[in-house]
Amino acid sequence: MMEWLLVLAGGAVGAPVRHLTGVVTREHLRSAFHWGTFLANMAACLLLGFLVQAGTDGALGRTGQALLSTGFCGALSTWSTFSNELLSLTSARRLAGAAGYLLVTLAVGLGLSFAGMAVAQALW
Repeated sequence: MMEWLLVLAGGAVGAPVRHLTGVVTREHLRSAFHWGTFLANMAACLLLGFLVQAGTDGALGRTGQALLSTGFCGALSTWSTFSNELLSLTSARRLAGAAGYLLVTLAVGLGLSFAGMAVAQALW
């Protein structure tokens, strides 16, 4: 039961952070690119890479994993919005934009996950 509450608490913080990321980027970055989703997902990749490695190295227990990895990062990242944005781009026949968004998100996301892991390894 406690683990469930930790996931809930982490998600209760991660979801508003994700929402605010979208709001702020829409106000400040007038662009056709989906910056809010991209930045939220990239932050989650970096942090999750760090947390997974910290957990592997024994620096983050089950409670930390539930609160931060599953709860916070799970709510911060948004696969469904990313998928919907890709579908919208392809439906509008903006195939080059959709392909670019997909490739950049995958490449940068994976790179940031590995970077987060490397930082955690250096610390522990």
